[in-house]
Formats: sequence, structure tokens, C-alpha cells
Amino acid sequence: MNNIYIIAEIGNTHEGSLGLAKQFIKAAAECGVDAVKMQTHIFEAESLPCAPNPPYFKDETRKEYFERTSFTLEQWKELKRYTQNDLKIDFFSSPFSLEAVDLLEKVGMDIYKIASGEVNNIPLLEKIAKTKKSVLLSSGMSSWTEIDEAVQTLQLNGCEDLTVLQCTSEYPCPPEQSGLNVLDELKLRYKNIKIGYSDHTMGVAIPLAAVVKGATVIEKHFTLSQKMYGSDAMNSIEPEDFKRLVDEIRQIQIALSHNVDKDQKVRSLKDMKKTFEKSIVSRRSIKRLEIINERDLAFKKPGDGIPARDYNKILGKRIKKYVDKDYQFTWEDFT
Repeated sequence: MNNIYIIAEIGNTHEGSLGLAKQFIKAAAECGVDAVKMQTHIFEAESLPCAPNPPYFKDETRKEYFERTSFTLEQWKELKRYTQNDLKIDFFSSPFSLEAVDLLEKVGMDIYKIASGEVNNIPLLEKIAKTKKSVLLSSGMSSWTEIDEAVQTLQLNGCEDLTVLQCTSEYPCPPEQSGLNVLDELKLRYKNIKIGYSDHTMGVAIPLAAVVKGATVIEKHFTLSQKMYGSDAMNSIEPEDFKRLVDEIRQIQIALSHNVDKDQKVRSLKDMKKTFEKSIVSRRSIKRLEIINERDLAFKKPGDGIPARDYNKILGKRIKKYVDKDYQFTWEDFT
């Protein structure tokens, strides 16, 4: 079984600070993730000035926020260098415009994540696919018809390494809307494509369940503190919980990678079976040649005598000798 690929989604919670972004990346790396992901917004390329702001932009416009949290080309290159060379994990971003793809190509990205809101942006999908890079396709706002079209577009335009992520675009997403059942449909629908899960629930239970359901990629929002500014922070988990998520995914992966032969395992538990299982003993003192009935039998540890499951085999038999109460029977005791 291949390693589950775990992504810490940082988004724009770095507030446009190169130093803070590095703190995020270092903290995520210390949790044991395989990659960190950011978002690349160029306001003029992706939004009209009249486009409505999301509800979490209370103190500034979308334009102000994206401009304030943007990085220069050299800063993007430094973040990639720091992540991949110093911390030895992957670094990539979600572009939200054609111009953002151009920028990220100059950075030298090896992976692209297509956000849920971009699935119908066919020109963007075509441009990303033509880079021949690995692609993660989120699906939080898309119907099956839209996902089918996106998958086909990516494949027809040169994408050979595609992962489709189940996602529900609610922040936070209630467990009952997580759509774990969709993972089963994804496996059936796209037999030669990897599947994953992009999580917006709180806590770690749902992504753990997604791994058991067959997700090979897990993405979850990561923050240094849920008290930081913006919607991403309040819907993310902090380092302590993220490390627990990573550790438990690795434990699940070990379990899923090792099949257990029940019969073989039982043979290795011979001593334990003696300790915990029960043997047939006498409930009372029994005279020689008495016929054994159910009232004569009790079942007690240790399990190194006649197993309790075989009690029917001695009912109606005569005992060869006198025995006291709590005598542990052997097969030689009966005629």
C-alpha cells in the first residue's frame, strides 16, 4: 500500500508575511505532513470589482485582502526552496486564474490543486493540464456531470497523474454532509484515477474514516491558532491536533497494509487461550460410575482441560472414579 499523502492547507492565513508563512510551513512539517499548500490569487485576473465579497471579509474587500496577502515571484520561489530543500516536503498552490498559473510555472511548481470553485473554469483546467504536472481536483461545488467534464478535460489535455478529491464546500462542514459515500462512487466511476478527501469538518474523525474508505490523499486546513484572522483559521486545526491526525493516519495505514490470518494468529495465542478460556470441571463431588448430566458441570479457568465447547460430548457418560468439587476433567475420566 502506498503512503497516504497528507496535505496541510495553509491558504492565505500567512497574512502576506514571508516569515509567518515559513512558521506555518515549519510547524506543518513538524506534524509529519507530506506537503503544504497555499493559494495564489491575482485579484485583477480573477475578479471584477463588483464581485460580492464572501461573508468573512468584514473589515476589508476581497481586493484589499488578496493584495495584502500576495507574494512576489521571488517570495514564492523562496517559500518553495525553504519547504522542499530545507524541510524536505512538497510545496504547491491553487491558482485561481490563468495568470496565476503563469506565475506558479515561473516558481517551478510540480503539483497543482484545482479548487472547488474552479472546476467549471475549463480554460484554467486546460492550461494546467498542458503543464503535464500532477493535479489534485477538488469537487466541493460540483455535480457528477461537471466532475466528469473536468476529468475529461484534464486527461485530454495531457494530465496523466490526476487525483479527484471528495469535498463539501461548507465551512465548517457538519459530519452528515461530509459525503464519505461519494468516495465509493469515485472509485467505481474513475477506475484508473486516484481518489482523496479534502476535509472541512472540525476535528480529525472524518478524514480518518476517509482513509479507511480508500482515500489516498488527505487535505485539511492548518493554522497556528484558530484565533488568527480570516475564515481559514477558524475552520482549521492547530498543530497538536494536526499531528494527531497524521499519526493516526499512519497507524491506520499500517493496519490496512497487513492482513491477519485468524487461524495462524490463534496458534500464536496458545498460552493466552489457556489463561482466559475455560475448561469443564465438576460442580459437586461425584461418585464413581455416576452418569454425568448438566447439573454436574461447571466451566472455569484455566483453559487447559476439556474445552467448555465440548460439554455435550461428556453428557450421559459414566465417570470412572470419585472426584471432588472443582475437579478438572480429562477425557480418560469417562467410560
